[in-house]
Amino acid sequence: MVDKIPHDAPVLVIGLGRFGAATAGQLDRLDREVLAVDESAHLVQKWADRVTHAVQADARSIDALRQIGAEDFSIAVVAVGSSIEASVLITANLVDLKIPQIWAKAISQSHGKILSRIGANHVIYPEAEAGQRTAHLVSGRMLDFIEFDNDFAIVKMYAPKPIRNMTLAESSVRRKYGITVVGVKSPGKEFTYAAPDTMITGDDQIIVSGKSLSLEKFAALRD
Repeated sequence: MVDKIPHDAPVLVIGLGRFGAATAGQLDRLDREVLAVDESAHLVQKWADRVTHAVQADARSIDALRQIGAEDFSIAVVAVGSSIEASVLITANLVDLKIPQIWAKAISQSHGKILSRIGANHVIYPEAEAGQRTAHLVSGRMLDFIEFDNDFAIVKMYAPKPIRNMTLAESSVRRKYGITVVGVKSPGKEFTYAAPDTMITGDDQIIVSGKSLSLEKFAALRD
């Protein structure tokens, strides 16, 4: 039986480009121990004071990974994307080092397929995901959009006119529109869980879940 990885386990992040730096920085803000690795001395120096540890090393070399203690990590993120060859080689090295959980960035479906086949547990497509998210936001009706599997999404938006100035029970929002309001934020206040007796105003931001197409239609409601 594989031991469960602690939720606060240290993370090895390889590559300090935009994606890798953002990942390492956010992990540090979440109080996670991070070892950030990059070939560039400039990037390592830049991030030395922003994460737990930052070292200069060529992760394409399995010996270099051993020297920095990569084998001691349960979680690794391969954030190298500009070179598919380097990305694949680094991921293969981590698999050979028996890192239990490997997250790898891919720049194309074929790249991602290779990463999965050699042993990456999770493949990330940041550019594609950002593009899809932007497509939903450009209309200006949604403030944020996160899509999951099976066309299910969570959206932050301002309350459409048909549900304003009444409670969620009175608006019958789930029955009429096939979506669920899960949170509400009034001006100057924090988000709170939505309940049937929650009153919605035109100034409120709401968190809504449901099928992507239903959410698009809901966000487009005017009257």
